[in-house]
Amino acid sequence: MNMVWIICLFTFVIHTSETLSYALRYAGIQTGRLAVALSLTGIIVLVSRTSNMIQAPFTGGLIDHASAENTDVLPFLHMIIGMASLGTLAAILLFPTLVQLSKRLIAHLELTGSLPQMLKTTVSIHSIRQVKHHIRLPRLPDLARFRIKGIPYRLLLLNCMVTGIYTTGVLATLYASLLVPEFKATVLSASGTINGIATIILTIFIDPQVGLLTDKAMQGQSEMTHIRDIYLGLMISRFFGTLLAQLLLVPAAYWVAWIAPLFQT
Repeated sequence: MNMVWIICLFTFVIHTSETLSYALRYAGIQTGRLAVALSLTGIIVLVSRTSNMIQAPFTGGLIDHASAENTDVLPFLHMIIGMASLGTLAAILLFPTLVQLSKRLIAHLELTGSLPQMLKTTVSIHSIRQVKHHIRLPRLPDLARFRIKGIPYRLLLLNCMVTGIYTTGVLATLYASLLVPEFKATVLSASGTINGIATIILTIFIDPQVGLLTDKAMQGQSEMTHIRDIYLGLMISRFFGTLLAQLLLVPAAYWVAWIAPLFQT
């Protein structure tokens, strides 16, 4: 059970950090320093990739243990996806705070000129204590002003689907390896197929549209509240995507188990 909680912890960190990348982008738009903000997303990517690198062997160990002990691992997989939902929800609640902190980071990066120097000057006991002054909890009036009108519904739907596929992709293939253990190597290699579909959708349909909407905000063609609503909408659609992953887990696993024999010669 300790292994499951470790996996859940890193899953929480992964989805919180990835969702909070919207806060950095929004801070970049507000300050007119979007390029600088995008360069800082490397920190978020580093946190996410490191957490994923540590989490993956533990998840594989969980599946190996379930296979050896002949136990039902499905409840644990649903629990892991549940932590992805909690991580995304935490990021939504932390969005106002991270926007304020991101503005400070952007200003520090402009002063220091490099990421290592910025980390050297900002990561200290004094700066950590100052974080409390930048805490901004979501306010009901701000939430009441949120409007989905003007945000392309297709964008939100696709973002939800992509998140659902990404969240369940690896877990579904791991579960499928228990369904057809004779094709275990083939099944485990199929996670790239599932995530590849999500990557294609993200690259072709989502990223360009978000980029266009962001450029309009930078050029003053749309109000700042509109771009804020877009990012909030994307974060909320990510949350529903993690809920969708709960429904996709078992069908995706059986689909992978079904196509695995087709790759045998």
